[in-house]
Amino acid sequence: MLEVKAEKERQEIIKRYRNLLRACKPNTNIEDKKIIRKAFNLAVDAHKDMRRKTGEPYIYHPLAVALISAEEIGLGTTSVVCALLHDVVEDTDYTLTDIRGLFGDKVSRIIDGLTKISEIFDHSSPSMQAENFRKMLLTLSEDVRVILIKLADRLHNMRTLDAMSHQNQLKISYETLYLFAPLAHRLGLYAIKSELEDLALKYTEPEIFINITNKIQESEKERVRFINRFINPIKKEMTNQHVNYTVAHRTKSVHSIWEKMKKKEIPFEEVFDLFAVRIIVEPPPDQEKAECWKVYSIVTDFYRPNPDRLRDWISNPKANGYESLHTTVMGPNGKWVEVQIRSNRMDEIAEKGFAAHWKYKETGNAESGLDEWLKKIRELLKSPEANALDFLDDFKLNLFSDEIFIFTPKGELKTLPIGSTSLDFAYNIHSQIGDNCIGAKVNHKLVPLNHQLKSGDQVEIITSGKQKPKEDWLGYVITAKAKTRIKAALKEDVRKVAEEGKEVLTRKFKQLKLEFNNSNIAKLLTFYKIPNSQELFCQVAIGKIGLRELKAFIQEKDRSKWLKYITSPFSRKPGKEKEAAENEITKEESVKIIGKNDTLLIGDNMDKLQYTLSPCCNPIPGDDVFGFVTINEGIKIHRSSCPNAMNMLSKYAYRTVKAKWTNNESLAFLAGIKIIGIDKVGIVNNITKVISNELNLNMRSISVDSEAGTFVGTVMLFVYDTIHLKDLIQNLKKVEGVQQVLRIDKA
Repeated sequence: MLEVKAEKERQEIIKRYRNLLRACKPNTNIEDKKIIRKAFNLAVDAHKDMRRKTGEPYIYHPLAVALISAEEIGLGTTSVVCALLHDVVEDTDYTLTDIRGLFGDKVSRIIDGLTKISEIFDHSSPSMQAENFRKMLLTLSEDVRVILIKLADRLHNMRTLDAMSHQNQLKISYETLYLFAPLAHRLGLYAIKSELEDLALKYTEPEIFINITNKIQESEKERVRFINRFINPIKKEMTNQHVNYTVAHRTKSVHSIWEKMKKKEIPFEEVFDLFAVRIIVEPPPDQEKAECWKVYSIVTDFYRPNPDRLRDWISNPKANGYESLHTTVMGPNGKWVEVQIRSNRMDEIAEKGFAAHWKYKETGNAESGLDEWLKKIRELLKSPEANALDFLDDFKLNLFSDEIFIFTPKGELKTLPIGSTSLDFAYNIHSQIGDNCIGAKVNHKLVPLNHQLKSGDQVEIITSGKQKPKEDWLGYVITAKAKTRIKAALKEDVRKVAEEGKEVLTRKFKQLKLEFNNSNIAKLLTFYKIPNSQELFCQVAIGKIGLRELKAFIQEKDRSKWLKYITSPFSRKPGKEKEAAENEITKEESVKIIGKNDTLLIGDNMDKLQYTLSPCCNPIPGDDVFGFVTINEGIKIHRSSCPNAMNMLSKYAYRTVKAKWTNNESLAFLAGIKIIGIDKVGIVNNITKVISNELNLNMRSISVDSEAGTFVGTVMLFVYDTIHLKDLIQNLKKVEGVQQVLRIDKA
C-alpha cells in the first residue's frame, strides 16, 4: 500500500515538474533546462523526507513557487532555479557554499536573501520583525527577484492555508494584508495583489467572503449580457476605423467590493463598478498614445463620460510602471461602466509588473518610475530610524501610498505621497534645502511650511541660511526622508547641549566631592526618574538640575544606607508586585488567572482566564475573537474583524492568544447598530418598539439625526450573542422606512 502511494506521489512530482518546464518554455534553451533539472534534482533529494502540514510531499511547495514565478510573474531561469531551492539552505543540511559551488554567485546571493527574510515573521519581538523587514528591503533594492520569489512563496502559502490552525490563519492573513498585498501592488502585480487580498479576507471575514462570492456568481449571466450590449456598438466602430483590438472584462475582487461596501456603507447591490471593460490595442510602438486616445474618442461618442473619473496614466505613469487610460461612462439602463484602454505592452506590464517592465526597458523604452522607487528605498535605508516600528509605518505610508504630482519652478515633475506638505517637497529636492526652508510659494502664492500640496501645484521653496529644523516640524511632514533628516538634526542639537551639560555636571560632582562614575549617574537617573544619561545632561545644561537638586539626591542616598538595616526584607511595594505580574503576563501565552465568569476559553489549553472586552470593537458571543495581552490591563478580547486587528496580528502576533466562546452563561453584551432610512412620522417609535417589545432588549443609548427627509440613528444595546443581534437586524429591516441596518463597533 505504501509503495503504491509513493509511486503515485512520484508520478505527481514528475507531472508538476513538466508543467513547470512548459511554463518556462518560451524563454528557455537547452542549457537553461539542464540547470533547472539540476536544481529540481537537488530540491527533491534535499526535501525527500519532509512533508507539508497538508500531508503532501514538501517538494510540491518549491515546485508551486517556481511555477508562480515563471507563469504568473514572468520571471526567467535564474529565478525558477532560486524558487526551487528557496528553502534548501534553511531547512536542510545544504549550505550557501554548496549552492555557490553548484549554481554560481548570482543564485547563491538570491538564495541568501530569501533565507535571511524567511524568518522575518517569527515575532520574537516587534522591533526585531521591523528590523528584519528593513533587511528584506535592502535585499530588494539590490535584487528585486528576492521579493518577487518571496511574493510567489507567500501566494502559495495563502492558497494552502486551510491546513493551518485558525490563530495562524489570522496572523498570516493580516501580515499579508499589512505588507505583502501592498508590496505586490507597488511592484505592479495586480492579479497577485487581488488574490492575496481575497484569500486573506476568506480567513479574516469568512461569512462576508462567501456571501459576496455567491452574489458575484449569481449575477454573472446578467453581467455578461449587459457587457455585450454595452460593447457591441464600440466594437463595430473600432473595426470600421481599422483599430487592431481585443476586448476583455474583469470583475472587481471580493476584497475591493467589501472595502467599497464598508467605505460607502452600501449593500452589494449598490456597488456600481462591479466590473470594468478593458480594450487592448496593438498599434506600432510610436503610436500607442494616439491609438489609446482614438479609442477613448470612439467610446465617448456612444456613451457620456464622467469628467471627474478620467485617469490618464499614459501621460503620467504610476511609480510601478503602470500605464493605462481609465474613464467611467454612463452605459445602458443608467449604469456607470469603467473602461480601461491600453496597449499590449501596457497590459503585460499591468499584469506582470516588474518582470515585464524590465523586458520592455531592455528594448530601449524610457526609464520607468519603478527604478525611481527602488532608488527611494535605498535612500530610505541609508538613514535607519532608531524606532524600527516607526520606520515600518513610515515605509508603508511613503512607498505604498497613492501619489500626487508636483512641479518645480522650472517645470520638473516630482512625485510625493498624498498628504505631503511644502516642507516635504523641500526635503524631497535636497536635505539642506529642507533644513533651511522658511516658507514656500505654491502657484506664486506664499504659504506656510505645513501647507498640504495638491496634484498639479507648482512649488518654489524659500530658504534662509539662519533657519534650522525645529521639534514641531515633525508634525508638518509625512515623508520618511523628511522625518529622518529632521530627527537627525534635532539629535545633533541635543547631543551638543548634552555635551555641555556633562561638563557642567562633572564640575558640580567634583564640587560636592562625588565621584563621576556610571554607578552614581545610574542612581541619579533613578532618583529623578529620567530615562537616559543624555536627557540628564540636557536638564543640567538648561539649569533644571542644579546644586540644590544634587544636594537633595545626596541626602536621600545617605538616608537609604540606614533604611536597608531597619526595613523588613519582605516589605515590597504593592506597585512593584503589580509591575512584576504585568511583565509576567506579556511573557506567557496561557497565564492561569481565575476568571469571574466562564463565557470565554483562552490560550492553547483553553483555560478560563480573567479578561476584559475591548471597547474598540465590542465583541459578543458568536463573534470570531482572539485575546491580546496588554502591558497594564491583562488580556483584552477583540473581534477578528476589529479595526485594530491588522496592526496587532501583523506587528505583535507573539502577544495574541486563542479565544473562543462557550455557551455556559446567559450574559448580556454591549453592541451597536446604525439605522439609515426615510424620516417619517413615528419611525423612531416603531424602531424602539421592535427593540424593546418584540425581542425584550435593553437599550443603553439611542441617538437620531435627521436631515432633508432622511435620518441616521445609532443604538447601543445589550444582546446575548451574534444570532440574537442578526435576528434584531432582520426585524429592523422590516420596519417601513428603514433602508439599511448595520452593525458598528462603537458609538
